[in-house]
Amino acid sequence: MSEHRDLLAERRRRLFEVAAGRVTLAHGSGGKAMHELLEALVVPTLGDAELARMDDQARLDPGTLEAGARLALTTDGFVVQPPVFPGGDIGRLAVCGTVNDLAVGGAEPRALALALVLEEGLELAFLERILTSARAAAEEAGIAIVAGDTKVVPRGACDGLFVTTTGIGLLAPGCDLGPHRIRPGDRLFVSGPLGDHGAAVMVARGDMALEVEVRSDCAPLWDLVRHLRAEVPGLRCLRDPTRGGFATTVVELARGSGLAFEIEEAALPVRDEVRGVCEILGLDPLYLACEGRLVGVVAEEDVPRLEAALSAHPQAAGGGLVGRVVEGRPGRVVMKTAFGGRRIVDMLIGDQLPRIC
Repeated sequence: MSEHRDLLAERRRRLFEVAAGRVTLAHGSGGKAMHELLEALVVPTLGDAELARMDDQARLDPGTLEAGARLALTTDGFVVQPPVFPGGDIGRLAVCGTVNDLAVGGAEPRALALALVLEEGLELAFLERILTSARAAAEEAGIAIVAGDTKVVPRGACDGLFVTTTGIGLLAPGCDLGPHRIRPGDRLFVSGPLGDHGAAVMVARGDMALEVEVRSDCAPLWDLVRHLRAEVPGLRCLRDPTRGGFATTVVELARGSGLAFEIEEAALPVRDEVRGVCEILGLDPLYLACEGRLVGVVAEEDVPRLEAALSAHPQAAGGGLVGRVVEGRPGRVVMKTAFGGRRIVDMLIGDQLPRIC
């Protein structure tokens, strides 16, 4: 074991010395330089035994599957700028984003594949930092990174690094979450403050020299989803409000269910720091992305169970009811404003904040 560690250390030292600490085009050639990058840096940093075999595929043991169990599959690309921001970075974001896409459908995340597109000249130490963050997020989510791919493009072609993750999850028999289950009278809820991720990325860009501390909410949500599913039988539907934010997500739910939604503006949790950033920049916090929040719908009769479940889980601090499903024009979302008025809420038009994930 010690000889193996010494060999890895020597390979890593040679990699950093020969490449002067940076990614070169040779690292994407398929030859010796690429294998040194993978064997000395990428694979040891991500640290999974299945990945370490470096085959063309990962072989997964699904375990004992109950009758009626199904597999869930999702994939997502990440190009966030800057790649490091308060509360996270592109590595953590890539893992959490894919884990959460599985979780909101009720699927237990089982395995991830991670693909890198690296720009020539990227610092190897920075790449190691991102991979270390991805591994930590995967461990937090209870999932392994079992396969991957690495490509290198010329300087100026990809803005540092891009990451793509693909996830496989397992849906238990009878699990059925989705807009088709929403009924009139159901209640709309969120699991915590809105807009943290979008605001954190905007502040991190430094374009406006804003002196305010906002941290991304980037986090894996499976544990919270599992808790809610166990404690709240009347859970109808869950979504993670990423691009387009809370408002766009609610409109999607309204259109998917063919029903109308009514939102209470006064009930929407938005941190003062996020609200302040939005006021300065002319943004609407309801359209800012979240990367660690749930938007959900629950049956009216299960509201007490939902409130108890939210209060009992640390990832749901600040969450609660924010609206209801009503009879009305299918797909319409109306907000009751804090001043007693009413306004239509539509999907995001254009892009308030590009490259937030």
